[in-house]
Amino acid sequence: MTVRLEDYIATIPDFPKEGILFRDVTPMVADGEAFHQMVDEIAEYAKSVGAEVIVGPESRGFLFGCPVAYAMNIGFVPVRKPGKLPRETVSCTYDLEYGSNELHMHKDAIKPGQRCLVIDDLLATGGTAEAACKLVEMVGGVVAGLAFVVELEGLDGIARIDGYDVYRKMYLSDK
Repeated sequence: MTVRLEDYIATIPDFPKEGILFRDVTPMVADGEAFHQMVDEIAEYAKSVGAEVIVGPESRGFLFGCPVAYAMNIGFVPVRKPGKLPRETVSCTYDLEYGSNELHMHKDAIKPGQRCLVIDDLLATGGTAEAACKLVEMVGGVVAGLAFVVELEGLDGIARIDGYDVYRKMYLSDK
C-alpha cells in the first residue's frame, strides 16, 4: 500500500527562530511504512543515477542517507559540523536561511571519480547542498545527483545547485 507522504511532514512555526516555518520530517521517520516508502523511492533514484556512495549532511541527511546506502549495499559518507570528525578533513563554509555554518568531510572518504549521491531531508536556500557538492568535488568525487524529501518553494535553493540532477519528493511553501 502506498501512503501519502505529505501527511508525515509536521509544520512548526517560529523554529528555530521567529519568522521561520520549520518542516519536520521526523513523523515520517517514526512511521515504518512511510519511512520505508521514502527510502525505497530515494534508493530507486540512486540506482538510476549510478550512485556508488551516499553522502549525507549532518544531521537529517543521516536519517535518509544511511538506510538508502544500506538498501543499495554501498557506503555512506557523513558530512559534519566542525570538530566532529577525527581524521583529516576538507571544509566548506556556507550561508543558511537563518545564519551561516561550516561543513567537514574526511579527506579520504571518497575516491577520485566515485559517483556520489547527496541526500538531505530538505532543500531550502541550497547552502548545505551546495557545500556538500563542493566537498565531494574537492576530493575528486563526481556528484551524480542530489535527493531531498522536501523542497521549500519560494526560497530558490534549486538555483544554488543548478546543473546537478535533483530528485525531490514534494514541494511545500515556505510560508
